[in-house]
Amino acid sequence: MEKLTIEDFKKMIALALTNISAREDEFSALDAVIGDGDHGTAIVQAFKAVTEATDNGTEFKAMLDEVGFNVMLKTSGSTSTLLGGFFLGMSDVAKGTELNAAEVKAMFSGALAGVKKQTKALRGDKTMMDALIPAIEAIEACESTDIKEIIKEGADAALAGAKETVAMKANFGRARNYGERSIGHADSGASSWSCMFESFANAL
Repeated sequence: MEKLTIEDFKKMIALALTNISAREDEFSALDAVIGDGDHGTAIVQAFKAVTEATDNGTEFKAMLDEVGFNVMLKTSGSTSTLLGGFFLGMSDVAKGTELNAAEVKAMFSGALAGVKKQTKALRGDKTMMDALIPAIEAIEACESTDIKEIIKEGADAALAGAKETVAMKANFGRARNYGERSIGHADSGASSWSCMFESFANAL
């Protein structure tokens, strides 16, 4: 796959909404261990706002811009802020109606930069960054020019990163107050974001 089109991207977003919605209760249950138990609801609502904004998109930059602002305006909380930053970061880089492999990599690098504007969480803090950072690093490091392979590498790294959060102690946000009790459960954010990346790969 040499080019990623707007229609391809819409399929990625649609499948992410479907798969995240199917696991809403699971994500909320994980969040209930060291949080307020609403992450599943929050990520589903945020992704509905994402899907709405992609529906009429015809060009990457304008569409991603609209997605980022739509998420932040229509939903509240850290989930929407981070997801909004992700898509606004993409919009800083992506343009046109189709992207080649190098442009896809740059778009995802921009996404990470956008999220970093919204949080100081680092890899190892037991947050969604434990899925996101490995995913972007894998996408950037992938030597293939096949966009399917590039996204698959990112998805595999995100899933592995989410799995690693089980053994971690939370160091960020309210979850850090739980100390040792936060060990033994996957982070809800890392789990939902890895589901997003896995959906992106499967959609292609």
